[in-house]
Amino acid sequence: MSELLLNDVSRWYGNVVAVNGVTMSVGPGITGLLGPNGAGKSTLLSMMAGLLAPSAGTVTLDGAAVRGDVEVYRRIGLVPVQESLYDFLTGRQFVRLNADLHRLTDAKGATAHAIGLVDLADAADRKISTYSKGMRQRIKVASALVHDPQVLLLDEPFNGMDPVQRRSMMSLLAGFADQGRTIVFSSHILEEVEQLARQVEVVVAGRHAASGDFSQIRRLMTDRPNKYVIRSSDDRALAALLLRDTSVRGVRLRMANALEVEADDYGTFARLIPRLAASNDIRIFELTPTDESLESVFSYLVGR
Repeated sequence: MSELLLNDVSRWYGNVVAVNGVTMSVGPGITGLLGPNGAGKSTLLSMMAGLLAPSAGTVTLDGAAVRGDVEVYRRIGLVPVQESLYDFLTGRQFVRLNADLHRLTDAKGATAHAIGLVDLADAADRKISTYSKGMRQRIKVASALVHDPQVLLLDEPFNGMDPVQRRSMMSLLAGFADQGRTIVFSSHILEEVEQLARQVEVVVAGRHAASGDFSQIRRLMTDRPNKYVIRSSDDRALAALLLRDTSVRGVRLRMANALEVEADDYGTFARLIPRLAASNDIRIFELTPTDESLESVFSYLVGR
C-alpha cells in the first residue's frame, strides 16, 4: 500500500506558473486527475514521478521524497503523454530496455509478461515505427509495468485507443487497483474518469479546484449556474414565464430575437422548458448551452 502526498506544491518556468499551491493525497486504488488541456496535469504527474523538482513544496511517497531517490523510482511506473518513442526499436526491445535499466534479475521474462499484459505479444517483434497510435500507447504501458511498480502514473493513457483496447486497458488497471496498487491517470474526458476512477482530483489553471468521488464532482459541475440561448415563437412571453421559476437566475432579451437565460440547475431547467412551452402554446426553435466547455465548468469550480 503506497501513498503519494503533495504538500503545497508549485512549479514555475520563469514567469509562467504551471502548478500553484497544490495539496493532495493519493492512496491505493484509481485516482482520476481531471482537467482541461493545459491545466497542469502533466506537470503534476512529472513531479509525482520525480522527473521534475517542485519549485516550492514537497512530493513524497510513503514519507520519502520522490525526487532523486533511486529506491523510490523503482516503485513508480510512468506512462508519459509524449508520443516520441525509439521508433527504430521493436516493441520487445523497447520494453526490455526499461527492464535492463531497472536491473531486473529476469529481464527477459519480465519483458514477455509486461507485453502480454497489454495484448501485444503478436506485434512485439515489429518496429515501433509500424505501430498505430493505440499500440504505441500500449507499449508505453508495458514499459511502465515491466518492473512491477506499486505506483502507476498515466498521462492521458487512452489517447488513440479504439473501444476494445480502451475496455481492455481499463480492466487491466482495475485489476491492479484490486491488488492494492496506487494508480493515477490524467484525462480531460469526464466519461473516462467516471468509468474508472474511485477518487477524482480536479485541476484548473494549475490550481486544485475540487476533490471527491465522481458523484460529488459531477454534482458540483451540474449544480453550477448554466447559461443558454433560447429562440422561440414568443420570446417575451417565455421570458416572463421563466422569471417566475426559482431555478432561473435571470433572463435577457437579445436583439437577434433570442433569450439569454441563466439557470441554477441543469436537470431542473431541462424539465421546466418543455413543460412551460407545452402549457403555453410556445414553440421552441433553439435551446443551446453557451458555457458547456470543460474550461468553463472547471473555472466555475476554481471560483467557488
